Amino acid sequence: MGFKKKVNSIRRKLMHAITKRIGSSYADPKIYAGKKIEINNILIIRPNHRLGNQLLLTPLVQEVINTFPNCKIDLFVKGGVAPIVFQNYPQVNKIIQLPKKPFNELFKYAKEWIFIKRTRYDMVINGDKDSSSGRLLTQLANAPFKLFGDANENVQKQYPDHEHISKSPIYNLRHYLTKLGFPKNESQIPVLDIKLSASEIANGKKILDAIIKNNKKTICIYTNATGDKCYPEDWWETFYARLLKEYPEYNIIEMLPIENISKISFKAPTFYSKDVREMGAIINNTAVFIAADNGVMHLASASLTPTVGFFSVTNLNMYMPYGNASVAIDTNSTNIEDWIASINTILK
Repeated sequence: MGFKKKVNSIRRKLMHAITKRIGSSYADPKIYAGKKIEINNILIIRPNHRLGNQLLLTPLVQEVINTFPNCKIDLFVKGGVAPIVFQNYPQVNKIIQLPKKPFNELFKYAKEWIFIKRTRYDMVINGDKDSSSGRLLTQLANAPFKLFGDANENVQKQYPDHEHISKSPIYNLRHYLTKLGFPKNESQIPVLDIKLSASEIANGKKILDAIIKNNKKTICIYTNATGDKCYPEDWWETFYARLLKEYPEYNIIEMLPIENISKISFKAPTFYSKDVREMGAIINNTAVFIAADNGVMHLASASLTPTVGFFSVTNLNMYMPYGNASVAIDTNSTNIEDWIASINTILK
């Protein structure tokens, strides 16, 4: 681990230790029988700039909209990707964007925190219980109803999948609302969704057709990932050769990262786009998307495409793709035969 990463790791651990008790003394407001609760203006906090983390927030936003159809939602995030992810969410009223490097823009950073303090909300939801700034902002926010993100013991026992970073805040919200007199919600948890438009999907098909130039269905792979999550070239080479053998009736194409890296030496037809929504639209037109755990894997899931996610170092239960027949595979305890069997289940 480099010096900078060590410093950041120590900083995060220190901030978590300082802020983990924030919210523990928060008492739920008293609810009086017969009094109607109005929840219209809602703040959701997830100050993380990564694409994957913004995509993983989409189920919570959908849950809030489904529960309060006439609501207006402000999102407190970091970086510039959220306006792209939530472009087709009309209920998202304002996106408050912290700079990615706050110490370079201290005035803007402070201005957004002050805005939260001065704005009146009906409810504030911290989207990640382990976010120190998220807990601080929830404490700071002006609202009668606050969810700091801590998992309820009964919720943990009732729902085996509560650990998932997208599902946990939804289960917590549902539990909290029952305490406010709302009926218990047992409906299916929303999936990740960037809500691609029909025209976006049609344009994605046009781009894909120009790459494959035939009528066969397509398997798309993405061979890059960050740090230890990235599998080596020989791993991908072996897997790609097996895909060619198993699925001659399918096209196999590779989506490239911005670094123009291919772990299979560019043996498959490739494509690259700087446009996140265009990437999603192309993926939407494929039969299955295969990648290691990374932001593009979550983009495929949010494009409503069957997704195979390979996991080796990160917590599968927290980040696995779900819905749309997607599967998550722990490559430490499985082999290539298991991976092919999972893909067959999706394709057949």
